[in-house]
Amino acid sequence: MNAELQYRIEQFFYRMAELCDAQDWDAYLDLFSEDSEFHLPQWESEHVYTRDPKKGMSLIYYPNRGGLEDRVFRIRTGKAASTIPMPRTLHQISNLRIAPLADDALEVRVNWLTLYYRMGSAEQFFGHANYRLRPAGDSWKIARKHVVLLNDTINSVLDFYHL
Repeated sequence: MNAELQYRIEQFFYRMAELCDAQDWDAYLDLFSEDSEFHLPQWESEHVYTRDPKKGMSLIYYPNRGGLEDRVFRIRTGKAASTIPMPRTLHQISNLRIAPLADDALEVRVNWLTLYYRMGSAEQFFGHANYRLRPAGDSWKIARKHVVLLNDTINSVLDFYHL
């Protein structure tokens, strides 16, 4: 993996975090391909989580970008009581590891931490994630986001913008 590609991928992920924190939902959604899968599995035991969202429980599962688009629609229209008021977030991305896949796609593994503030309470979510990126012009589209949440306790409503 060359240094220039590493830098470009890092900038892609930093931009994604910035767009989410700024609640720039149109630009954020544009990072995902139409057929993009978004999966946050549920833990089955202390060290085992659901691998197949069609056979086990998930905290979040969207088989395509439409699930994210629906959440954004609900946020914008005020139809999601859990987002009134909308929390402030700060996403941190670290330890990016990149592996080439077929057809110029990439697998990118990251560690992440999201700090958030809502209604007088500051909390955090943290974990790691695997992304599949496909080339799109001079950038990429997210074809899959698989997130593993490492928190043992979730003290608030959990949504895509926390991850």
